[in-house]
Parts: sequence; structure tokens; C-alpha cells
Amino acid sequence: MQASQDDRANEPLLAVRNLTIDIPVGGGTLHAVRGIDFELKRGETLCIVGESGSGKSLTSLAVMKLLGKSIRPHADAMTFEGTDLANAGPKAMRRLRGDRIAMIFQEPMTALNPAYTVGDQLIEAMRLHRPVSKAEARARALDLLGKVGITAAESRFSQYPHQLSGGLRQRIVIAMALMCEPDLVIADEPTTALDVTIQAQILRLLVDLQRELGMAMILITHDLGVVARVADRVAVMYAGELVETGSAAEIFNAPLHPYTRGLLRCIPVPDKTRRGADLGSIPGIVPSLIGEVRGCAFRDRCDMAVAACVEPIPERNDGPAHSYLCVHDQAALADGPAAPDDREVPA
Repeated sequence: MQASQDDRANEPLLAVRNLTIDIPVGGGTLHAVRGIDFELKRGETLCIVGESGSGKSLTSLAVMKLLGKSIRPHADAMTFEGTDLANAGPKAMRRLRGDRIAMIFQEPMTALNPAYTVGDQLIEAMRLHRPVSKAEARARALDLLGKVGITAAESRFSQYPHQLSGGLRQRIVIAMALMCEPDLVIADEPTTALDVTIQAQILRLLVDLQRELGMAMILITHDLGVVARVADRVAVMYAGELVETGSAAEIFNAPLHPYTRGLLRCIPVPDKTRRGADLGSIPGIVPSLIGEVRGCAFRDRCDMAVAACVEPIPERNDGPAHSYLCVHDQAALADGPAAPDDREVPA
């Protein structure tokens, strides 16, 4: 029994193989996500980072099967604890969504129904998946409202979303996602619409709840400071591809892909970045992904680009779990101009 439990713990909770997402547009086909692979273990936090338009949110929506009808996803394999998500029908996905897999969206006002009270929506989220009474669901909801830091939970229970601040609405959405104690929570830039002080509170809350409940989490964010504090693994996404994946320590202490290094140069480093000094930047913009996409999509913005960058890009490995897409090997990248200042992952 113990051996089988250990095997189960070592197996990925979520596994995605060669996921592509194509979107028909006026000028042809937009290749929004191009052949990405990743895994997530139980209790693990995977952070997906990258510029806007790189395909992060589409990837999360593909896992939840919430893409629009005109969008064409395809994966060689996409499994959640043995369930084939790639071929799961609407009924099977309805049983999973909100129960085993939950999602926290960017904008809480659009995630909540303005015509129903907060309490009704929380109760519904549980009773759709659990054979519990309304009173039991209410007790669970009130308990979670307290856990997510909402005072006077009883009075908030009967309020409508428009009567609450942005920070309270986001806490409600988090509580709703946790009603059935899911195995996996996908948080898609959950603090985008909030001010800076509330952002820190919400992210701290998410991490604390994840550790308390033992959930796996995919966190999509632009904030590399947050990533350094909470991630077990990091996936760096650019123009629809995962250009580098590895542990948080590997990505922050030994980044290999020039794009990853460029991102790290854009953030200030305590005790190293001089007050008033210019931060780093990445010139140019993300290229169009309409039509054929050849070679490295980052080459027009990369100060290490060579002629070979227009050819198919090999995947290279620095150890068993640190991989990157680049024509340059580690020795060439170590000598290149894109290396950031020495950094360490914050404790």
C-alpha cells in the first residue's frame, strides 16, 4: 500500500504534451500556442510568466476547456490524474470544473453573476458537486469567507457583487474556487485589477491557502518578484512557446534563454540596483504569429541572434528538469551579452 501511495505522489497530477492552439483570423491562422509541454505534481506551484499576448491565459483556458468554439486546440495528451481532458466531453468537464479543478479569473466583477448574492453563488458552487444540504453549504461558505480574510462574513453573504470593493470581490472568487477543496487551482493573473497593497494581500492569501489545503496551483503572473517567492517551478512563455522551464532557483540564479535574462534585467534588485538608475528593457515587440512561424520568434529582439536562428530550434537541457529553446549551448550563452547581474531567489 505504501509503495502505491508513493507512486501516486510521484505521478504528475496534470500532464500536457504538445499543446497547440490555432485561431482563424482575417489574415489567416493565428498560431497562439505552439507545441508546449509541462507537468504539475500534487501540492506543487507552477508559475507561467511572459509578456501579454504570449499565450499564458489561452493555455489555462485550454486545460479548463473554456475556449471559444472557433478556437482550435489540439494536444497529443492532456491528462488530469488519469482523466483524458483532451477528449473529455461537456458533461465530464462540468463534473471536474469547480470540483477537482477550479479557476480564479483576472477580473472578479465579470467572474461573479451580478444578479445573485454572494452567498447564493457560493452555495451553488458546492451543491452542484456535493450531496450536501443548503445549511451545510452555507456553513462551509462562511468558514471559507473567514479563511480568505473577510470580516463580518454573515453580512457579506447577502450582498451583491457590485456592493463590494475589488479586493473583497477577489476574495469571494477565491473562496468560491475552494468550496469543494479542488486538487488544482489555476489563478490567471488574479490581482490585475487590484491596487498594489491589495495585490500583496491576495497573493499571500493564495499561497497560504494552497499550502494549508495541499493543492497544486498554476499561477499566471507578470510579477517576477511574486514568482521568486512562491514558485516551485517556472515556465517562461514567449510568442506561444515555452522558451525555458526549470525550478525557481534555476530560473532566477542560472537563467539560460536570452528572453528570460531580458525579463530579469527589467526588475530592480535590492542592494544592487542603484537609485535612479535605468532598468533594463527588451527592445521591439512580440512578432505576429499569423501564418507560418519559422525559427526562434525572439530573434529580432535578441542581441545574440545568428543566421541559424531562422532554422528549427533545438531543445537543450541543463540537468533533468531545466530545459530551454536556443541555438546556443550553455557555454555560448554564458559568454553572451544578455546575462543579468547575479541574483538570488528571495527566502
